[in-house]
Amino acid sequence: MMADRWSTPEEPPVSAPDPDPAGPPAWFVQALAAAPAHREVAVDGTPVHYRVWGEPGRPGLVLVHGGAAHSGWWDHVAPQLHSHRVVALDLSGHGDSGRRASYDMATWAREVVAVAAAEDLDRPVVLGHSMGGWVSLVAGVEHPGAVSAVAVIDAPLVSRPPEEDRLRERRRPHRRYPTAEEALARFRTLPPQDVLLPHVREHVARGSLRREEDGWTWKFDPQLWGPPPLLAELLPQLTRPAALFRCEKGLVDRAMAAEMAALTAGGLPVVDLPDAGHHPMLDRPLALVTGIRTLLAFWPHGGPARG
Repeated sequence: MMADRWSTPEEPPVSAPDPDPAGPPAWFVQALAAAPAHREVAVDGTPVHYRVWGEPGRPGLVLVHGGAAHSGWWDHVAPQLHSHRVVALDLSGHGDSGRRASYDMATWAREVVAVAAAEDLDRPVVLGHSMGGWVSLVAGVEHPGAVSAVAVIDAPLVSRPPEEDRLRERRRPHRRYPTAEEALARFRTLPPQDVLLPHVREHVARGSLRREEDGWTWKFDPQLWGPPPLLAELLPQLTRPAALFRCEKGLVDRAMAAEMAALTAGGLPVVDLPDAGHHPMLDRPLALVTGIRTLLAFWPHGGPARG
């Protein structure tokens, strides 16, 4: 789940999820059948949960979810990236990872590096969506020896993650729902997307829930936000190869993408995802997979460092 303009569990009248009369397509069923291994590593005393796909010894790829989301957002994407050993983590305060007293991008970046080290990934590519793109950039700047290349998906050049505003307004304990179905009906993404694949929505929404004694609630910590990085200052410091996935109906328009490219020391190739909303894994997952595969083909063995 994301927040504000990105994605958050809203509180509209309860309505059932959109029907999927044809059922999930074969590629989706097959992807979920390739179940990941679930593991955990402690980072600064907090347990960080992560998922792993692919054969050991392959080039590494670390996937970083967006704000208030979780590693399960990649469940139908990661198994299709066959060329790599893929790790997707739950940042602290998200998913099945532990919570902290406070959060910041630098800590999350250390978590990215820690899960890569736990899986013995040699300088992996780090790919982050939305707020996770910011985390990925921080990892590339602050841990250049541990990261070979960085790619971001629709992470805008703004002063702070857009989802932060909405969640700051909602800094209170999550509501409890008597049934999972009622909670699932509350799951929304923002901004609205014309196409939201029902089978993908169902999967990521269920993975966003935790059952407690008094009902069902969302997994993410409502007290997530700390000091944001300044991307305008961060991008010029990046010494690793970098790329941007720009979603046609997302938050990064062509002018912003050009501005981000101009700020990036070694340039920033832009991969356009036609007709994709801010969350392409929810509405255009196969286009996203194709884009990631193509990018990784240009970054063999994780992509050599510049300089």
